[in-house]
Amino acid sequence: MAPDGDETVWSEEEYVTYLRGERRRFAWVMRRYGGLSPSEAEAAALNRYPYEPSDEAYRGLIFHDEAWHWAMLELYGDSYWIDRPELTHPSPEYRALD
Repeated sequence: MAPDGDETVWSEEEYVTYLRGERRRFAWVMRRYGGLSPSEAEAAALNRYPYEPSDEAYRGLIFHDEAWHWAMLELYGDSYWIDRPELTHPSPEYRALD
């Protein structure tokens, strides 16, 4: 991705690759920590990370935080890092997904 003023310009290939990776990581967290079935976790990931057309303003803005953070917010709420400090940072298993 290349910066273009205040926005980030994604090639379609870069965007789709990153989108797939974040969906995969989000679904993994939802299965591992949320107890969702594989199909439920995949549906949750598609809901959290919908495809955004290339002309969408701020396309990919959700990528400013990683899937771990978005999944923890969904599972444990706005103050998960206070209530569950052990979840503040991604687990080694999560990091191994890359």
